[in-house]
Amino acid sequence: MLRILSSLLLIAGMATAQVPLKERPSILPLSLKRAVEIALSPEGNTRVQLAEETIRQAESRTVQARGALLPNFDASLTEQNQVRNLLAFGIRFPRIPGFSFPEIVGPFNTFDARVSGTQNVFDFSSIRRFQAARVNVEATKVEVQGTRNQVADQVARTYLEGLRADADVDTAKSNVELSEALFKLANSQKTAGTGTGIEVVRAQVQLANDRQRVLVAQNGRTRALLQLLKTLGLRLDGDVELTDKMAYTPVDDIPVDQAVQTALDTRAELRAQHGRESNARLSFSATKWERLPSLAFFGDYGTIGIGPNSAIPTRTYGVSMKVPLFDGGRRDGRRTEALSQYKQEQVRTRDLRDQIELDIRVALDGIKSADAQVAAAREGVELSEKELAQARRRYEAGVTNSIEVTDAQTRLQRGRDNLTSALYNHNLARIDLNTAMGTIQALVNGF
Repeated sequence: MLRILSSLLLIAGMATAQVPLKERPSILPLSLKRAVEIALSPEGNTRVQLAEETIRQAESRTVQARGALLPNFDASLTEQNQVRNLLAFGIRFPRIPGFSFPEIVGPFNTFDARVSGTQNVFDFSSIRRFQAARVNVEATKVEVQGTRNQVADQVARTYLEGLRADADVDTAKSNVELSEALFKLANSQKTAGTGTGIEVVRAQVQLANDRQRVLVAQNGRTRALLQLLKTLGLRLDGDVELTDKMAYTPVDDIPVDQAVQTALDTRAELRAQHGRESNARLSFSATKWERLPSLAFFGDYGTIGIGPNSAIPTRTYGVSMKVPLFDGGRRDGRRTEALSQYKQEQVRTRDLRDQIELDIRVALDGIKSADAQVAAAREGVELSEKELAQARRRYEAGVTNSIEVTDAQTRLQRGRDNLTSALYNHNLARIDLNTAMGTIQALVNGF
């Protein structure tokens, strides 16, 4: 009996121990590098999935354009029973006395099994369209790489928002710990007879405000992590833990000309735009050469007769040349439209080059500004900590009241917030610079 009871207690204990394990949500440790890898995976960010489909569409258009240059074969099998009116075909026989020719022939059977084919021998317009389609495939692949870089940039920014939210929570909790210490100090001062009740209430108000800031910071963290999960293409009911920290990493001085040249050589968006411009140029060339004659070979081979058993082989083959003369102006309209599209792509290329230089200059200026902000914020925190320490010593010595301590505490909180914002701006400027230079993947790998 005791053995059975002990077994039941053991089973119940095991079941009780297992419940928290099942209910405990799994937490995914997430670095920036891992976050980008998840977003760029086949099941990750939606933009990456859509971009991959554009490659398949471009390759399909290449297959269609190549089809105009390859042989085209058809097979047909026909069996029919006919009655023909010869007069309807203009067949008239002379009248012969005592004899008349029939006006209607049939019914009779016709069986025809045949293979026919055509092959373009020379069609310069189709050749140009095929070349344009192949250039478009390469441009699309480069454009997909640009999309992947944009997604990496988006993930880095969202991840940085999460790091800032974590830092805000940590700062808010540190402020609560400081307020609790000051509240205890106010109570002890009152108990010792050197403090007043208003000072205790003032410390309580500050503590309540700081606790509310913790709640606000935690809510901001939840929002930031949900946005990160959405960007990565993960389930929104999951939980992640950001393993990287928002730290200060000095950036080497880069001359503007060098940074711009690196961007022009590296940016996938510019290479994709060059591909689109080449595609537009070849498409314009294709419409321009539609006026040239085209040469094609045609032929067929099969058997024909009144039935399968009596059918005999027949064939046809030859060469045809088609010379465009007049189509109502449609050809000229297509050529004018293609030329306009080509000029548009040239304008877009020049504008993108100017935009890249603008991005580089703005990002470099942002780096300088962020460095100065970090230095100023660190100095502000150090001075605020010294001020608070001196105010606490003065308050403990009874030289001043708690207002001086509360003011110093408020300035320290502001200084901590300024430091968090400065570190955020510095890392954001690093992301901007590497995105502008086309090296965002290198930043992610070394973050």
